Amino acid sequence: MMEVCYPYFDPDFENLNERIYGPRVYVDNDDCENCTVVKVDSLEKQGPLLEVLQVLIDMDLLISKSYIFSDAGWFMDVIHVKDKLGNKIRDNRVINYIQQAIYRKGGLKNPQDQVMSSYENRLKSDSCHERTAIEITGINRPGLFSEISAVLAEEKCNVIEAHAWSHNGFLACVVYVSDQSTASCIDDPIRLATIEGHLSTVLANNIHDKDHIGVKACFIESDRSMCQTERRLHQLMLANRDFDGSQSGPNGCSSTLVPSMRGGTEKMVTIDRCVEKGYLIAYIECTDRPKLMFDTVCTLTDMHYVIFHASITSHDQFASQEYYIRHEDGNIKDTDEERQVVSKCLEAAVERRECEGLRLELCARNSVGLLPYVTRTLREHGLTVARADIETHGEKTSNVFYVQDISGNEVDMEIVDTLKRELESLPYQVKTELKPQKQNSMERAGFSFTNLLRSQLEKFTHNFISP
Repeated sequence: MMEVCYPYFDPDFENLNERIYGPRVYVDNDDCENCTVVKVDSLEKQGPLLEVLQVLIDMDLLISKSYIFSDAGWFMDVIHVKDKLGNKIRDNRVINYIQQAIYRKGGLKNPQDQVMSSYENRLKSDSCHERTAIEITGINRPGLFSEISAVLAEEKCNVIEAHAWSHNGFLACVVYVSDQSTASCIDDPIRLATIEGHLSTVLANNIHDKDHIGVKACFIESDRSMCQTERRLHQLMLANRDFDGSQSGPNGCSSTLVPSMRGGTEKMVTIDRCVEKGYLIAYIECTDRPKLMFDTVCTLTDMHYVIFHASITSHDQFASQEYYIRHEDGNIKDTDEERQVVSKCLEAAVERRECEGLRLELCARNSVGLLPYVTRTLREHGLTVARADIETHGEKTSNVFYVQDISGNEVDMEIVDTLKRELESLPYQVKTELKPQKQNSMERAGFSFTNLLRSQLEKFTHNFISP
């Protein structure tokens, strides 16, 4: 029998350049007086920026400034971060965790990686490693989240965690549940199909909704982080085309100027083109908030755009973002339609997490009937849930609802007082969202590659004319 010989290829050879040249992660507390600077450089590839952002966002770090450069096959990202109190990160355990987590996101080991820190062990111990995820999308209507909660209770599902967003008439929700009696995951296909069918019936309010209904139940063996769940909500919203309302601006630019849902401020999304380099340039100006950069990068990535250069700054509660993007296949249709779609999608990315109305926070001992009871009480008082974040930590559950009046009017505080009396057996806290004063977008300060040259020319002219 003839032996056939084949050349041997080391499976690690394909990633040799990545192993030699990066990624390299630096966490520096000396470069900036007020922030910790996280620097990542590596061979250019699709996705590293979003992976880095996921690590930082999952640690509840605030991004105040960022610069992204990509040239000659290299990716470089400089991100200025603070903790939730606005201070530098000085805990070495946290710094080490940032470095290790970014290396692992890239599938590599930190050359200086040691035993997993107690910080990471604490994060893992607080989580449930086996649970069932249910993804829900559909046309939103007043009281829908309450109806979904009631269905899950009827199906003997204990809600461990849930996150729901509504935007432009659409609802997207990701719920993590366990069996009410055994506290274990639900993996029986017949039972999952029953839950899906019951939820689909509730979502189908009329025949026109059927094109937008989606219910999917699946078993998750390991945890999704909060950041991954929010990424999934963006994907569900984008797949249902929740974006609309953009108009074409002059000179082939797609521009959208709309009232914000907070305090009457404005947001501006403009899409321009760089003919010489073949880029689309996306400018975004809006009220600053946590996770703003993550939301826009998620949407660009899910639209299959690669970010080659970017600048993100914030000043006086306003943020300015500038992205130089190109489709991942390297082609740009360069049409008004393409620029209009990008503009509308970025506008939606900024708006999805925003919510007008009242912020209602309830912390109580975890019980199976708590969620349907609270949401039903809200509905009975003429309030509807526009956004929800429910999390369980041991025996305690934290429920945060953004509620609105069903009629579209401002929430009547007398109704809130009545609601307090009805929920007096539960520890609760009611907060309203801060509403920044209206400010013209032209008055906002921010870094721009385009404005940088202009400012340098003005400075040169001033120095030249001055005696």
